[in-house]
Amino acid sequence: MERAWEAALELMATCTDRTVRASVLEGVAEHVESVTAAEFLGAAQALRGIRESADPFVNAVAATSRGALGIKGYEAALARGAAIPHPERHALRLLSAPRQGGLPLAAWMRQGWVNVHREVRRPVVSTGTLETRGSDFARLAHTIADAGLLDRRPFYYAMRISIAVVVYLGCWTLFAWLGDSWLQLLVAAALAVVFAQFGFVAHDIGHRQVFRRRQASDVAGLLIGNLGVGLGWGWWTSKHSRHHANPNHEDHDPDVSPAVIVWSTDQAIESRGLPRFIAKYQAYWFFPLLTLEAWHLHVASFMALFKPSAKRRGPELALLVVHFALYFGVIFTVLPVGKALLFLIVHQGLFGLYLGSTFAPNHKGMPVLTKEDKLDFLRKQVLTSRNVRGGWFADVALGQLNYQIEHHLFPNMPAPSLRRAQPIVQQYCAEIGVSYLQTGLLDSYGQALRHLHEVGAPLRR
Repeated sequence: MERAWEAALELMATCTDRTVRASVLEGVAEHVESVTAAEFLGAAQALRGIRESADPFVNAVAATSRGALGIKGYEAALARGAAIPHPERHALRLLSAPRQGGLPLAAWMRQGWVNVHREVRRPVVSTGTLETRGSDFARLAHTIADAGLLDRRPFYYAMRISIAVVVYLGCWTLFAWLGDSWLQLLVAAALAVVFAQFGFVAHDIGHRQVFRRRQASDVAGLLIGNLGVGLGWGWWTSKHSRHHANPNHEDHDPDVSPAVIVWSTDQAIESRGLPRFIAKYQAYWFFPLLTLEAWHLHVASFMALFKPSAKRRGPELALLVVHFALYFGVIFTVLPVGKALLFLIVHQGLFGLYLGSTFAPNHKGMPVLTKEDKLDFLRKQVLTSRNVRGGWFADVALGQLNYQIEHHLFPNMPAPSLRRAQPIVQQYCAEIGVSYLQTGLLDSYGQALRHLHEVGAPLRR
């Protein structure tokens, strides 16, 4: 059996395209408890086009990639390691990641990432067999790919990034020109919006919506994230990838890990100290606490760089230090101490409030999953996400993340394509009987706050 696993993994490793390889691995991981070495070998062979796999998800990934490029283009892309255009770029781990502690390849693979899916989960919804549900996403993916919605939009992003940079520099120029003036508080508010828009651009870069190559994405992310707004690129991308892999999962999604706010009744009951005190009436505390969110993100970015697992520690730390040296230096040089402190409070407070208000409608108040729940990929993403209506204003203000369902299904889809994908996904969900939630912005906040209030109910008795 060990030889069979080794053979399968070595064959998988011959595929030099990491994103395609990782997609196959994730497809197998959907029901990893029943996967034998022979079946995994079949998945590897399916990826190489040697034969069909018993897993329809694996076949769909290979077929979608071959269909998009043609057989010759597909094989050529595998050979040179180019990125294959397909929607499964959210894969949890890459086989080519470093093996820890010199473990044998098979042992590392089973311990290092297969155990992420080790729980045998009960279905939350029962709508067909696992094979049928797996093919639901494959059919949708074919439709989306055929519509050209996964094609990159270089002109759009060139314009968007250019406008953001010009406005960013313009705000700081206005800051220097105004000097010691109370009007600087308006500049602080404007910079809060610009910083958040920088964050939205970094988000799209992190999902490879902008650049095909990882190196280009990392360079742009470091410049915009670490240097531009003081948020750690490596820390955020790692955290956000785990969120996409298991949205609203109590054990695996860092965005619903209990901290100051708790997201489920079990978390509320188990909370202690300050979180327990806040949880009683956390719906009332939620928006005031968001004014501290930017500071939390800055501190977390620094702390992550001092962990043993930190990557690019030197460049990331250097860029963060340069950002804050310039940020504090300029503010305290131009403004007296009192106004400078007030500028910081307004700017960082509104920055955090804006970011938090953007992300809150997406998942808060939607089902929180546990290890007892079992959902296929499509349902896991759709049932835990919420779309927000609002036309072009909502699209701009929310960084087009108001199409959260489509974004979670196809995280590498360029943001401007999400609007076109929305009716396709909504109609498809209706056809297969999957609940699809779309609401207005204020109603989304209401749903999120009602959920937070209900979660704290046991503590108010």
